[in-house]
Amino acid sequence: MKNKPLFLQIWIVFAAITLSISIILSVILPLTLRDFFTEEIYATIESAQKLMFSQYNLSTLRDLLESKGLEGARQTLENIRTVNHFFIYDNMQILIPSSLSVDFIRDVVNQIKAQKNISQRYSGEVNGEKIFYVITKGSTLNQNVYLISYMWDSYRQDLVQTLFKRLALVMFIVSILSWIPAILLSKYLSRPLVTLEKKVKKLADYEWNDPVEVDREDEIGKLGKSIEQLRKQLLYQEEMQRSFLQNISHELKTPVMVIRSFAQAIRDGIYPKDDLDSSVAVIDDEAERLEKRIRNLLYITKLDYLNSNGFTSEIFSLDGLIKNVVERLSWSRTDIDWQLELPPTEINGDMEQWRVVIENLLDNQMRYAKNTILISLTDKGNNILLRFWNDGPGIEPEVLNSLFSRFNKGEKGQFGLGLAIVQRIVSLHAGKIWAQNEKSGVSFLVQIPKPS
Repeated sequence: MKNKPLFLQIWIVFAAITLSISIILSVILPLTLRDFFTEEIYATIESAQKLMFSQYNLSTLRDLLESKGLEGARQTLENIRTVNHFFIYDNMQILIPSSLSVDFIRDVVNQIKAQKNISQRYSGEVNGEKIFYVITKGSTLNQNVYLISYMWDSYRQDLVQTLFKRLALVMFIVSILSWIPAILLSKYLSRPLVTLEKKVKKLADYEWNDPVEVDREDEIGKLGKSIEQLRKQLLYQEEMQRSFLQNISHELKTPVMVIRSFAQAIRDGIYPKDDLDSSVAVIDDEAERLEKRIRNLLYITKLDYLNSNGFTSEIFSLDGLIKNVVERLSWSRTDIDWQLELPPTEINGDMEQWRVVIENLLDNQMRYAKNTILISLTDKGNNILLRFWNDGPGIEPEVLNSLFSRFNKGEKGQFGLGLAIVQRIVSLHAGKIWAQNEKSGVSFLVQIPKPS
């Protein structure tokens, strides 16, 4: 059934439920009704017997009928007409009705002899038909007598069949009338899902310009909003990727072009930078720049793999790692005042990945700092806060929101994969990173979970 349309699945389930209920009721109701009407038959027989014993005593009969009220008295008098009677006297004189067999009367006589109660219920068969009867001991005309009152099972069967037919008709009508709204309801529920399925198919076919609009606030509406958010994110990523490809093609093409032009000039005996050493130094610098771009691209791919397959981690000293990186990189900006507030701090993670984080963040700090760079570690309960601050210019708000995007275009059109790498590594270690403009300068903050 899972391969059928959703609206048909919903309707089939609803129809199956109503049909199952109908089948169960068709089995249970006859049994329940038979037990109910059997009890009613005995009650009717016993009520008729009371009238039979009271008909010779007008005062008693009047009191009996008055106690039942007007409607009850009418119903009692009607019931006595549906009950048949015959008597057996102490001398076993029997007035046998023509509808009863001799064998049945013999059984009744034996039951009278064995009966210890004044009144007792019985059932039996006469000529293959079920009969219900009550034997009651009494007296009339100063003589002991046994009153046997009986009713045939055909009366009960007629009542059961009549009531069951009416219930079956009602159930059939209710089923038909409920299946029609069920079809409409199933189509109403499945229609937005079908629409969303078409929208998602368009997304899969790279058709991202058609907005997803679902005018609902339920779970289907929430699903539609999530798909719309996904569509916008895909558009954004497509735009960033296009910009990234344009910039990376420029960034990779430029050093290659410089290397080829300088190499061709040297081959022709021309030295663009006055002498051979200076010209070769330019080629080496451009090759290093090209290598750095390619290395960052490969590292992004590596991080994607680690995100899916996990990585090895260890407890190490974060403050020691920061000091080591600062010692190696600070020589390139000897004009900067380096302020380090690094109490002993240990974290759990991949040390080499965190080295890349610190190197990329320091590279960013040194590029924009004027005179001062501050690096601090602060205990924040379950987390450690690593802060990089420089006194350089603030970051524009539109750039600040997408600063760590993989395809974000940096200053002067550079694609700047460094911060995207930093963000990915921090996320792999269940941390957070963000940047914020201060009253003076810019801060990069990294929240790192403490070792458990």
